[in-house]
Amino acid sequence: MKDQAPPLVPVLAALPVCACMAILGLPALGNSNATAFRALFFAACMLWILPLALMQRALWRREVSWRITAPLLLVASYAMSVVNAVLGQRLAIGLGLAKDYHWNELVRGLDGCWLALIAFCAIHALAVYYLSLQRTQLRLAQALAHARDAELRALRLQVNPHFLFNSLNAVSALVAAGANRDANRMLSSVSDFLRATLSHDGRHEHALAEELALAEAYLDIEKARLGERLQLAMKAGPDLLDAAVPYLVLQPLAENAIRHGIAPLSTSGRLDIRVERAGAGLLVEVVNDGVPPKDTAASKGGGIGLANVAERLRHLYGADQQLEAGWRADGRFQVRLTLPLRPVLPAAGVAAPAAANERMAA
Repeated sequence: MKDQAPPLVPVLAALPVCACMAILGLPALGNSNATAFRALFFAACMLWILPLALMQRALWRREVSWRITAPLLLVASYAMSVVNAVLGQRLAIGLGLAKDYHWNELVRGLDGCWLALIAFCAIHALAVYYLSLQRTQLRLAQALAHARDAELRALRLQVNPHFLFNSLNAVSALVAAGANRDANRMLSSVSDFLRATLSHDGRHEHALAEELALAEAYLDIEKARLGERLQLAMKAGPDLLDAAVPYLVLQPLAENAIRHGIAPLSTSGRLDIRVERAGAGLLVEVVNDGVPPKDTAASKGGGIGLANVAERLRHLYGADQQLEAGWRADGRFQVRLTLPLRPVLPAAGVAAPAAANERMAA
């Protein structure tokens, strides 16, 4: 209970005690002397609540063990009850009901006042403990959210360096082969793609239209490198363009398909990207030509791209997502993502470029 509880907590903790004391005092109404004594003890107990609450908090701040805290509070509340008894005898003398103090009777009849103060300490402790537990759970949830967000950002930032490294290697190969025109075109496409990704506002999700536009910008880079060896087809229903998808989820999948599937082929290869509804979810399918490996362990594919996407999906959607990857019977490699289908906010989505619309309508 190291955390400071709000100042109103002692007041709220005192309310049940006040209510009980008021109810117990109801039978005394109509008897002037009894009412005066009840009012005195009620006011005295309420006055003791402040020092008791301050004492409890001081002990909590010092992290004093409950084995020490409990006896200290019992002794303090008992001493307060004795003071209340002295005040009661003083009132009796003032009303002419007694002529002098009866010191031998001070320790008698303390149950009502003492138990009320003990009840306050118990309720106050429970209230502060509950609030402290709630705050701890809130901070834990916030810490987990920050950690998840930081890991997602780290995973997302992993995409660009990996892509840039491969792209610069490809430019270097084009220059070495004397294809300066293709190298310049590829550098221009790389620049456009990096400008688009670096201007992103940091969201982990955006509209499918934005994602398809980024995928098209990346595929222009690969077209500059591979030319007619790369055949492309993208298809998505126009009613899905505002669906929320992870930022840069298609680029690593397309890069994995081209680098490990199409690029090693001696002939042209086809890459198909399809997005459609799947019941209450969104199905994203990336299929590419390639040569299935003879090694059974490698038949499922892999690499940084797939591992990155799988980890990001797990953090974003938990059990509400599914990623399947492997070689099909027709010799093509397929990646299937199943995501929750939900729209992004209107301000977060932008229309896809005309070129992307034409390709998706194909």
